[in-house]
This record gives sequence, structure tokens and C-alpha cells, in this order.
Amino acid sequence: MTFLTRFSLKNAAAVFVCSFLLMFLGLYSFSSLKVDLLPNIEFPQLSIEAVYPGASPQDVNEEVTAKLEEKLKSLDGLKQMQSSSYEGMAVINLEFPFRTDMEKMERQVESLIDKAGLPDHVQTEVNRFSFGSIPVFNISLFAKNETDLQTLLETEVIPELNKIDGVNSVSIGGDSERLIRITVDRKKAAQAGLTLSEIKNQINEKVLAFPAGTLQTDTWQIPVRVEEKLNTIHELKNLKLVPTAVPMAANGLQRVSPVKLGDIATIEEVNEQSEFTRYNLKPSLSMAVTKKQDANTIEVADQVINVLNSYKHQFDYSIGFDSSAGIKQSVESLVREGLLGALFASLAVLLFLRNVRATVIAIVSIPLSLLVSAIFLNRMDITLNVMTLGGMAVAVGRVVDDSIVVIENIFRRVRREKTGMSDDLVEQSTKEIVKAIVSSTITTVVVFLPLGLVGGITGEFFLPFALTITFALLASLLVAVTVVPILAKFSFRRVPPEEKEGALQRLYGRIIEWALNHKAIVFVLSVVLLVGSLALVPKLGFTFLPNEEQKTLVASIELPASTSVVKTNDVSLEMEKMFLKRSDVESVTAAVGSRDFRTGLKRPNQASYYIRLKDSADTAKTVAVLEKEMRRIANQLAPGAKVGVQEMSSGGPPTNNNVNIDLYSNDLEALQTAAKQVETYLKQRDDVKDVTNNLTEKQKQVIVAIDPEKVAAYGVSGMQLLGAVADATKPVDVGTLKLGGKDEQVELSYDETLGSIDELKELPIVTRNGVIPLSAVAEVKEADVYTSIQKLDGKVFARVSAQIVGDNIQKVTNDISKHVNDLKIPSDVTVKTGGGSDETVQTFRELGVAMAAAIGLVYLTMLITFGKVRVPLIILSSLLFVPIGSLFALYVADEPLSISVMIGLLMLIGIVTTNAIVLVDRIGQNREQKRMTVRSAIIEAGKTRLRPILMTAFATVTALIPLALTNEAGTLISKGLAITVIGGLTSSTLLTLVFIPAMYEAFFFRTAKREPMAK
Repeated sequence: MTFLTRFSLKNAAAVFVCSFLLMFLGLYSFSSLKVDLLPNIEFPQLSIEAVYPGASPQDVNEEVTAKLEEKLKSLDGLKQMQSSSYEGMAVINLEFPFRTDMEKMERQVESLIDKAGLPDHVQTEVNRFSFGSIPVFNISLFAKNETDLQTLLETEVIPELNKIDGVNSVSIGGDSERLIRITVDRKKAAQAGLTLSEIKNQINEKVLAFPAGTLQTDTWQIPVRVEEKLNTIHELKNLKLVPTAVPMAANGLQRVSPVKLGDIATIEEVNEQSEFTRYNLKPSLSMAVTKKQDANTIEVADQVINVLNSYKHQFDYSIGFDSSAGIKQSVESLVREGLLGALFASLAVLLFLRNVRATVIAIVSIPLSLLVSAIFLNRMDITLNVMTLGGMAVAVGRVVDDSIVVIENIFRRVRREKTGMSDDLVEQSTKEIVKAIVSSTITTVVVFLPLGLVGGITGEFFLPFALTITFALLASLLVAVTVVPILAKFSFRRVPPEEKEGALQRLYGRIIEWALNHKAIVFVLSVVLLVGSLALVPKLGFTFLPNEEQKTLVASIELPASTSVVKTNDVSLEMEKMFLKRSDVESVTAAVGSRDFRTGLKRPNQASYYIRLKDSADTAKTVAVLEKEMRRIANQLAPGAKVGVQEMSSGGPPTNNNVNIDLYSNDLEALQTAAKQVETYLKQRDDVKDVTNNLTEKQKQVIVAIDPEKVAAYGVSGMQLLGAVADATKPVDVGTLKLGGKDEQVELSYDETLGSIDELKELPIVTRNGVIPLSAVAEVKEADVYTSIQKLDGKVFARVSAQIVGDNIQKVTNDISKHVNDLKIPSDVTVKTGGGSDETVQTFRELGVAMAAAIGLVYLTMLITFGKVRVPLIILSSLLFVPIGSLFALYVADEPLSISVMIGLLMLIGIVTTNAIVLVDRIGQNREQKRMTVRSAIIEAGKTRLRPILMTAFATVTALIPLALTNEAGTLISKGLAITVIGGLTSSTLLTLVFIPAMYEAFFFRTAKREPMAK
């Protein structure tokens, strides 16, 4: 790359103009980057929702789920299929390998659904999921000045929010449903021979509008339209209903006159509340906002707040959950750590060069390299997130290395030469080390290529991190051979003459000589240190990603399945009062009876909470106390209720710190018994938390079993009985009528509800033989049934899961597996233990393969660079000392082995070899150009390259110190990596300076042995 240096020196003005243009474009690109917490990764998953109104979980399973599973199992590459059959709905989740063409797969799934032969009334929807689809806000709104808040939101605010570019959906919770309720007097309706279904049909018959043909005149064709309408509630009350037959005697019927609807029913406008939402016990409406997958989270959040602020004279609001706040905090933390790292790196360079101008020249590569990388990130539509910012923070110390080596060599040559500064001197000084910096930069870059061998979400998640560092390093190499020589030329016209060898260089010279004379001791000590460091591995713990403490908790309570929303609300109020009494709780957002986010089903028996803690709170302690208090209240007010509280997930890659116990059996009774046994056992352990069981409790259900012979004898049909039972037990939806110029939802119900199974048995049924009770043609009985059926790959199963508290997930998982197998589980239940441990081991194995491949690529790069087989092996031997410092640093910092640590070790393969390359390259120049002996070449190279080696290592280490010491949110992924690199680079640098000279002479021992004799 010497030609670039020559070109730059001759065209300095053009290079400066290009640099400023790149900086301007970089600043523009950086400001244009979409800001998000995490890389926007689309999971290779599809979710199928199938709605089958009125069907039981068993019917849904047989008529919908099983048919879909039979078709879907033929999909190519399908990794896992999990299904849940609920009342009226089925949810099937399909998982595929990463890099699957999800557009094509979605089309295949839709085609298979069409061929599944589902019942006519089943409606299906196929959805995809990504990090970008996570909700942005949960906001509580409070009306001011008697504002009709619900109407304002529906007519003005929500349409305004939907206009924001990037908003995907806006949903409201806690709102009341306005409807026209027709409450029918049961006795009067029975006397008139009318049922709710018949009343509904007669109302709908009065609302029609159909084209009926045309009138033909001499000049015109006039369309004819037949209409009948109910325009007002008054007209609805005066609607005449024609009764059906009513009983007169055991063997006869009589006709009665039509009756007005108003005579047998009351009609009123009502606002029905099916869910309750509160903020700190204050009733409110709740608003949830989600963004589009590729939208800028912070921009969307800011625009949403701007819209809400424009209505501040009509309502107030409080934010219960705000993902943009966490993103801002994480971005600010990483930017701060990056800037501190740049400052520390600059001070490190200044400490060694003791020249302000040289220091400024060396660190100019930091902003220029990072801004150039921003250009590429913007072009590739990669967001500014914790991974890209983490990559920049980590790269800060490394991007300055090439410039340090160049500037140090030019600075040293200028001080030594008596001819003064010249283009030729700058070019020759750069040429001396260009091979070393090119090869060291390329080796650092190529170590990231094998990340493609790491499958799953890990590879996808760390890809933006690797790309950021790659772009920055390549840019820094370009800066080092173009901009730095020009700046050196203009800055070093007057420099003090070269000083004699410093005390450090003289000391190091003696150390090298000792090492060369005692190579066996050096090698043995190196092996002892390496083996000793590996002994620390069992003490470090083993996890996928470190758990990051969150200050937002998610809590829930689930009462028995048949519980009304009113009862659930009463219990929830007590829970909320308990939460707010605690000094470490800042706010509580409650939703009672809201829809399930995943299935869309109403949950009248459940309440959920967002609990925001104060910054000073001890999250783990608070979670434990709250769970205990929630269980106490639940046992008092709603025995059998389930409670749960845990830290809110950031939505990032799975920490894999979980253990799953999967139990399989077609006997649901045995399966429930086994699942309860495992759940009870896990809750007794101190090293797991957040224990969940996906097998729901049974709920009571009344079953009306029709007797075919009896209904035939009485001349009634099953559908007639269904209609009668439905009318008696639930309101009838009439539909939407335009009354008073407004669309109104109309609902029919009886004034008296059935209060017991005995009343249902006595439900009158009109037959050709007169009125009979329901029990005459059907058996009415109670039964305990499951509210959902769960299946994995077509097999009925239960999953009991828990989060592992400690760092050594593999040890805990193995211990749990052993003890679960010792439980006296029913014989027809099969147990399988798995979870995050399996995925973590697989990922670590893949990263091990990636590291081996990286070492191979580094060797190949250096083989091409140096053209010799032995020299790359000498350089690679420096990698032996990486574990010594890395493992010791992790042990001191109490940091477990994790994916972040493995990525740090992968980086070190490229970084550590840089020092050895700089040293070995100088030894080669001494031998080939200056004809020095092996030992003389080694000693001279060591003294000459000591300062740049220490400078580059020190700059990289100091730049990472802020990142290693931080505990801020969003930086834990980078923290383990930073500690690993600091420890590994420190140990390898210090030991390489001794080991590499000894290794070099050992590899060339024959040549070294002959040289003294030749003299």
C-alpha cells in the first residue's frame, strides 16, 4: 500500500478534502442512523392464529389444530412446531433455521392452511415476529375538565397517532363498550312464544336495503331499491314482533296477536366495562403503541409524545412502560464509555510519545474511522443499537494502533536522520512498517469471518458488532497510510534529536538476552502459567449472556378460570395497594381483564402489572418480597390463584439461563399430576426463580348431552336446543343498527339469568307435544375440563420452566435433571430435560469451531504476507498467553464465561497477533536488509519495536477500561468482552515480548548455531 502513501504526499490537499468530505458524510450518516436497543433481527418463526367461535378446547384441537399440524409437518426445514388449543382459538408457532426465506415459507404455510379442510367458520391469520415489533409505550391517560376521553381518543388522538410514519398499531385498554341493550322479560317472552334468537331475526328482517331491478322509460333506466329501516330507539320499541306458537294444552296450540318489543323488553343505552386499567390506583384508559419493524424507536416515541402533548388541556398522561427511555440510557452509556475510552487512549499515546502533535496525529484516526464505519452502517440499513455502539466502543482502542505504529516509526526516523523531514523519509518510514500494519489489520478483520459458522440468534445478533469493528479497522488502515504521513510531514519539521536508549529499552535488551540463553525455562514457565490459568475455568461459571438487572417488573395474578372480572378487580385492588406501600416502588400500571397479547383472548380472571422501581431498589430482593406478599393476598382473597413477578425482558437475545422440563403423555390427568410434581420441586430450589407451568388448571363446565332418541320423539333438533340454551345463558348479539344517525351495537338478553344447574335442567323447550324441560331430552351434568391443550411437534405435553439464578447453568440443569428423574412420576409420562444449557453448549461449540477457523485464516493471511511457513507459526504461538490474562481478569472481576467472553477471545486472536507481527516483521527486515545475525536481529527489533508494541497495547487496554468498569444498562454484553480483551492483551503483550524472541531463535536454531562460527 506504499503507492497510497506516495499519492497522498503528492496530493495532500486532495486527501484533506476527501477526509473532510468523508467526515461530513459520516456525521450525516451517523445522525441518520435509526436508533434502537437491539439489532432488528427477524426471528425465523411464524405464528398461526385460527379462530373457531364457540368451540371447546377439545373441539378446536380435533377440528383445527390436529388438521393443521398434519399438513404443516411436511414443511421443509421445520425445526419445531408448538400448538395451544383454547376455547374458540388455536395458536400454532413454527420455528425454522435462521436465513430461511420467510416470505416463501409464509406463502407455503398459507397454501397448506387452505388445503387443511378446516370448518367453514374458522378464520386464520399468519404473523411474523422480530425485535422491532416489541411495544414502545404503555401509557395511562386521565380526562380533564369532563372531557369524553374515550370519544376523543377514538375520533382524534388515535387517527393522529396512526399518521406517524413508523407507528404500527395503537390499542386502547380499559375503555367501555357503548351499546343498546334490550333486556327481555323472560316470562312475557315465553307467553308470547318468542325466544331471543327469534327476536333478533325479526329485528334484522326490518333492516334491509336491496336493489330490486330497474324502471324502463323512453329515455331513462331508473334503478329500483327496496328499503326498510329502524331509524330511532323509539321505532325499535314500537317494532311489532310476530310470535310463534305458544302452548295451550298438552295436545294443542293457539295463535296470539303480535306484540311490541317495548311491551316485553326495556331498551336502554349502556356503557359496559369488561376490563379495568389504573395507574397508581387512579382509574385511567391505557394506550399501547407498537412501531413498525424498521422504524426508529426514539423518533416514533418522540412524535407520539408530541401528539399527546398537543392535547394536554384535555387529558393528562403517565408513562408506565417506555422502551425508548431504556434505549436512550443505553446509547448514552455506550457513547460516554466510548468517549472516555478515546480520551484514555489519547493519554496513553501522549504518555509514550511525550509529543502533543504526534498524539493528535495518532488519534485523528479515531473519529475518522468511526465516522467512515457509520457511512457503511447507514448504507446497509443497520441501526444504531447496543451492538453497533458496543463495536464502536471496543474499536476505539484498536483503530488507533496502525496510526501509532506509523507515527512512531516516522517520529523515530526523523529524530535519527540528519537530513531533516522529506517526502522520501516519510514514504520510507511508512514502507518499513506497512507490511506489519496491513497484515495485523487483516488478521484482526478475518477473525470475524467465521462468525458465519455460528448458527441461530447468536450469529445474527453479533453480526452488526463484527461489521462495525471491521469497517472501523479497514478505515483506520487507510487513514494510517494516507492521512497520518501527510500530517507527520507538516508536524515534524522541527523535532529534538533522537535520545539514547532509555532505561526501559536497556532493561528489555537484557531480558531478551537472558530469555535467549534460557529458552527451556521460558517455555516451561509459559506452559505452567497456561495450565494454571485453565484451572480457573471451573470457578468462573458458565452462562449464555449475563443477566442484566431491570428496574421494570412484570407481575400477574391468575384466578380460577371461571372467575368474573369484578372479583378479579377486587383482588387486584388489594395487590396494587400492597405494591404502592413499598418505598422502592415508583409506579404501578394495572390492567384487569385485558386481552392476552399473544392470543388476543379476553382474560376476565387475570390481572397484569407494570411495576417501575426506583433506581436505588435491589431488584432481586424486591422481586422475592413482592412475590411472597402477592401469594399471601391471593391465599386470603382467592385460594387457588396463581401469582408471578419477574424482571421485564429487554427483548434481546435469549439469555438461555433457563431450564425446561418437558413431559409427554396422552393421559391429561397423569400429565397434570407430573407437571405439578415438577413445579413443586423447582419452587423448593434456591437456585431457580420464575417457575412456570404451561398446563392450565381444570375449570368446571356444564355439558348438555343430547339424547338422539328423545329429541326425535319430541320432534326437536339439536340446533333448536343449542339456540334455547344459548339464549338462556349468554347475551345475543343483534349486530350494528343505525339509530339516531349513529352506528349502535345492539345486544339482547333476558332479565333473569340462570343461577344454577337445576334451573338449566328446568329450561322450558317448546316442542310439538307442548313445553318440556331440557332434562327431558338431554342429560345436564357438571364436568371438570382443561381450558387449553398444549402440543409440541404433534404430541400432547406440559412444560415446566424456570430461570436459573446463578452463573453455572449447565451444573444446575444437570442437577435438576437428576432429581426430576428421581421423582415418582406416573409411569405413562415421559420426561425430557432441556432448555438454555443445550443451546449454550451448542453455541459454545460453534464458537470453538469459529475460533479454530479464525486461527487458520490468520495463519493463511500471514503465510501470504511473509511467504514463509515457520514465521506465521512463531506469531501464532503468542496466542498461548491469551487465556492466562483473560481467565485471571474474569476471575478477579467475578465475570462468568459467556458468549460475550467467547467473542472477546475471538477478537484477541486478531489483536494479539498484531504485537507479534510488528516484532517479527522487524526481525525479518534486520536479517534480510541489514544482514544481521538471528540473535542481533532479535535484540535490535525488540528494542526498536518495544515502544510501539507497548503503546498500541496500552492504548487498546485503556480505551476499554471504562467499558469494563461500567454497570450501566445495555453495556453488560460489551462488559465481559472488554474484561476478556484487557486481560488477554495485557498478559499476551508482556509475555510475547519474552516468549516470541525465544521461540524465533528456537525455530531458526540451526541458522543461529552456524552464525557465530561464520564470524
